[in-house]
Amino acid sequence: MAAKLKTGDKVVVLAGKDKGKEGTITSVDPSVGKAVVEGINMAIRHTRQSQNDQGGRLPKAMPIQLSNLALLDANGKPTRVGFRMEGDKKVRFAKTTGDVIDA
Repeated sequence: MAAKLKTGDKVVVLAGKDKGKEGTITSVDPSVGKAVVEGINMAIRHTRQSQNDQGGRLPKAMPIQLSNLALLDANGKPTRVGFRMEGDKKVRFAKTTGDVIDA
């Protein structure tokens, strides 16, 4: 299946404790169906001090289900993503406006 959400996309959270928050996708794992969004679904990780690291309680962004994310269109509204052929190239487009996402 083609990736509707990719690294670098600006998204909004639709459900969960961070509902309504916006962020940028830093990584996607399509096999599990999860993505890590910058500043969303934060958890505290306790790390031991080492020779190179200070250690302590460090915040870390945890993965969130792709179904709980929606892409933001040019107007800043959440939209679904569709695919269409333009010439001989398959492109993603926003369902709300019809604009092409990746040129």
